[in-house]
Amino acid sequence: MFSWLSNAWRVPELRNRVLFTAMILGFYRLGSWIPAPGVNSDTVSNFFNGQGGTVLGLLNLFSGGALSHFSLFALGIMPYVTASIILQLLTVVIPRLAELQKEGEAGYAKITQYTRFLTVALAAAQATGYAFLFKSQHALQANTGRFVLIVVSLTAATTLLMWMGELITKRGVGNGISILIFASILVGAPLAIAAVWNGGAMEKLFFPLIALGVTASVVFVQEGQRRIPIQYAKRMVGRKMTTGGSTYLPLRVNMAGVIPIIFAAAILAFPPTVAQYFPASRTAVNNYFQPGSWIYLLIEGGMIVIFTYFYTAVQFNPVDQADNLRRYGGYIPGIRPGPPTAHYLDRVLSRLTLPGSLFLASVAVLPSLFIRYAGFSQASTRYLGGTSILIVVGVALDTMRQMESQMMMRSYEGFLK
Repeated sequence: MFSWLSNAWRVPELRNRVLFTAMILGFYRLGSWIPAPGVNSDTVSNFFNGQGGTVLGLLNLFSGGALSHFSLFALGIMPYVTASIILQLLTVVIPRLAELQKEGEAGYAKITQYTRFLTVALAAAQATGYAFLFKSQHALQANTGRFVLIVVSLTAATTLLMWMGELITKRGVGNGISILIFASILVGAPLAIAAVWNGGAMEKLFFPLIALGVTASVVFVQEGQRRIPIQYAKRMVGRKMTTGGSTYLPLRVNMAGVIPIIFAAAILAFPPTVAQYFPASRTAVNNYFQPGSWIYLLIEGGMIVIFTYFYTAVQFNPVDQADNLRRYGGYIPGIRPGPPTAHYLDRVLSRLTLPGSLFLASVAVLPSLFIRYAGFSQASTRYLGGTSILIVVGVALDTMRQMESQMMMRSYEGFLK
């Protein structure tokens, strides 16, 4: 691994991408400590001391601790994630969005624009809900003018954070949104390690074993793939006869990566956020959607399975893949081109997605149950639980995979020159 990182550092473009990503993450951490206008961070932090096991503690995790200080980046990147989920779900029921998806880059650019607008609306609503909550709990003293200023500041900061994530995707080392969430979770690792170190003998013994077991299983499943053999026949291209050959089509066991985990967390955080506007229902909603409870974990596991199938279907279309193979003279040995190939790929993908989705749900739910009933500390549960480790390891693997692909592409271009 270290030799690979050393080789990647020698490539100027990859080195610039790494440095650019580090610079953006530095600005992100700086904004996480700058309080919103008129906010007393100490008062809000005192309110958060007893919120570790609630959904606010989970949202604070995804914001890198910014919510506990009510800083500029208190909302984190979750409004953008929620907007992306809503737009992707709407593509199934709104024909116009489905048509935009088929238009290529122009269509995706339009959908991205809709996602940005929806992100701003969700950020404004979420900022208003948090301001109402903190004010009702006497953690925030603000008149109407300052209240509006806080909401506008948090919304603008979320828009800036969305732009920073897109910059990382374009000029950095991978998916900017995932990397921002990765950095937010990783910031709390020292606190979690300290909590384990200061915990009891059981916590010191079992927590490293859980972390190592989850990490090893995530790497094993994320890198697992089914290789479908592909054969290309000889054909005429212009006046030249192309030589046939054989290759394979890699189908990963978990093609969705960590996206279903992030999506499920964003959806489960939405009802408690809405409940801030209705004080009478706030306690009941928070009890049902408390991280670690049976209801929360069952809903989370079911959503992870559903989102895994949904996102895999978005990423890989067997019909389009079969058409592309037939267009370029490729076929799967023993399978007729066209609809039979699409049916075969769909059957194989379904068999792979089922264990992949169950694995994601198990990693997110089972360690949390064990940690809860073992009596471990809340800090170690949040930052070193199954969900957190899964996101951190999954994003790290995806980033390394993208950097390796970029490095191979640059090596190939250098060879051609």
